[in-house]
Amino acid sequence: MAKQIPFIKVPFVKQLASLNGFIPIPRTTVPLEERLAAANSHLAPEVRIEADKHGSVVVWLTRVEKRNALSFVTMDKLIWLAKQLQQWRDVHAVIVAGEGKSFSTGIDLADLNNPKNLKTVAWELLKPCQSKFQQVCLVWRDLPMPVVSVLHGHCLGAGLQLALATDIRIATPTCQFAIMEAKWGLVPDMGLTQSAFGVLRADVVKELAMTARVFDAKAALTYGVISYVSEQPMQAAQALVAELSSRSPDAVLASKRIVNAMYHTTALTLYQEKWWQVKLILGQNRKLAVKKAKDETVTFLKRQFR
Repeated sequence: MAKQIPFIKVPFVKQLASLNGFIPIPRTTVPLEERLAAANSHLAPEVRIEADKHGSVVVWLTRVEKRNALSFVTMDKLIWLAKQLQQWRDVHAVIVAGEGKSFSTGIDLADLNNPKNLKTVAWELLKPCQSKFQQVCLVWRDLPMPVVSVLHGHCLGAGLQLALATDIRIATPTCQFAIMEAKWGLVPDMGLTQSAFGVLRADVVKELAMTARVFDAKAALTYGVISYVSEQPMQAAQALVAELSSRSPDAVLASKRIVNAMYHTTALTLYQEKWWQVKLILGQNRKLAVKKAKDETVTFLKRQFR
């Protein structure tokens, strides 16, 4: 006769929470200052995190010399940091910003076009789960606290897809935006089908993705790409964080979760981003697009795909 597993008496609410994977994680015992110091020792020199007012932290992109282009190393560090923040229950909000002249000019093309990274890129695009390129954006959408991005200078390509995955986006009047991938013969594949869903109208996303057009903050506000325009976006973000911190952090989390649930796409949709990227990379017009970026006289071949 099989040995019976003893029933462990747990209050009903906790049993229900356990079934749904919601058992509360232990409260963090290490002081925030020590956690920040330990994190920064791992994140430097591409990223820095610091404590701010009202129980918030600011995540800085710090590749100033590259205008905060997202290298593969930077992506890995941002993903790692976001996973740490998921456990920090004493952090009420996260602000993401860029040092120097730009928030981010997109993916670091030196990394993307480096033959040494070909196997990495191929694996990320072919593996069945989210790619590194999708995760570095969508991980901020999944954090249990509000995430506000502060945008200035340039917010292009991967930088824009990262910003779209944050909950609130505040930009300077002079900030420039673009979904830049079509310029290089590629398709946005960093979770745009998830982060833009419910934020931008389908026709707006199509037009911006197809044209790779650069647009200003006024247009971005009209499109819904950004939430606010401010001459002092960091101060505006801090004022919003102050307001958020006056509410129950659990109520704030619940609001984020239920609104995100209204606009949710399947894993298959995210995989479509990756599959189309593979086809474009292998296609002939991709190479011509790179040439055309330098020489407008280059012409494309007939459409290869259906």
